[in-house]
Amino acid sequence: MSRPLSLTIAAPIATLFGLVTIFSGGRVLFGGADMGAVVPFVLWFNFGAGFAYVAAGLGLWRGAGWARWLAFALAVSTGIVFAALLAHVLEGGAYEPRTLAAMMLRLSLWSAIATLALRTAPWR
Repeated sequence: MSRPLSLTIAAPIATLFGLVTIFSGGRVLFGGADMGAVVPFVLWFNFGAGFAYVAAGLGLWRGAGWARWLAFALAVSTGIVFAALLAHVLEGGAYEPRTLAAMMLRLSLWSAIATLALRTAPWR
């Protein structure tokens, strides 16, 4: 069965986004970059999720049925972490405004990819 065109576009975007996430998160975690007021649970989540982004992107490219559920899980877990970040901000915790923007981007991207993946015809 062929891959839908929307996922032919989304799969490499997801994979590239994951690789960039791993690289940028790793630089901050392992001392290569200073990002200002880092929120540790967000940083660790994003770094770990980067590996799942790559797996989901490759799975979507291959047409693996499990990849659609991984994309859904990534959207949901990103939403939960974003809500926790918002609670942290509302409680007066230190943060960088770009972290809020990045989480909005992540949530939007993975919500869109999960929606595309779940709406496609059944795969193997």
